[in-house]
Amino acid sequence: MKISFSTLKRLPVYLRYLKDLPAETLNVSATSIAAELGYGDVQVRKDLGSVSGAGRPKTGYNKNDLIFTLENYLGYNKIKKAVIVGAGKLGEALLGYSGFKDYGLDIVAAFDIREDNSEICGKPVLAVDCLGDFCRENNIHIGIITVPASSAQQICDQMCASGIKAIWSFAPIRLKVPENVLLHEENMAASLALLSKQLQQ
Repeated sequence: MKISFSTLKRLPVYLRYLKDLPAETLNVSATSIAAELGYGDVQVRKDLGSVSGAGRPKTGYNKNDLIFTLENYLGYNKIKKAVIVGAGKLGEALLGYSGFKDYGLDIVAAFDIREDNSEICGKPVLAVDCLGDFCRENNIHIGIITVPASSAQQICDQMCASGIKAIWSFAPIRLKVPENVLLHEENMAASLALLSKQLQQ
């Protein structure tokens, strides 16, 4: 069943809430989820119903079953290997974030213009020239771009040529990818502009 992008964005929020519940909690209702997260009851029921079916009257959802269903739907129970290109401050921060494993993402290496074969948080930092061979040899399907705008499209093209099927870009530029490659661009400037505008209102 195809779900909306808005619903898809909320599913990880539900999952995080469920995982943070006490171990002794066996069941949870849509009403309690809605109250804790600030969503409407109807919205929560609709979102969860799109991936797991309806909860039981007066009982709600079995917490562990719902966690399993959400993880399975989101693909978190299948580890996907990724690489980062750009081992600066942002790249280093992403490499050091262990929480990605909870979302089925394992960043196995970084690539940078420097060629000192160093490590960041136990992950190798390799020369960009090695990107293609590394991705093909290690079956890498996700690429993360944290390079300046001037280099981003070139890196994006290299990733696509290396067999990468999904790109997560933090570069402040619109990228072009083939139709068979997924692209998600984090626009920090737009997010900050939205936040600033909301503060003024």
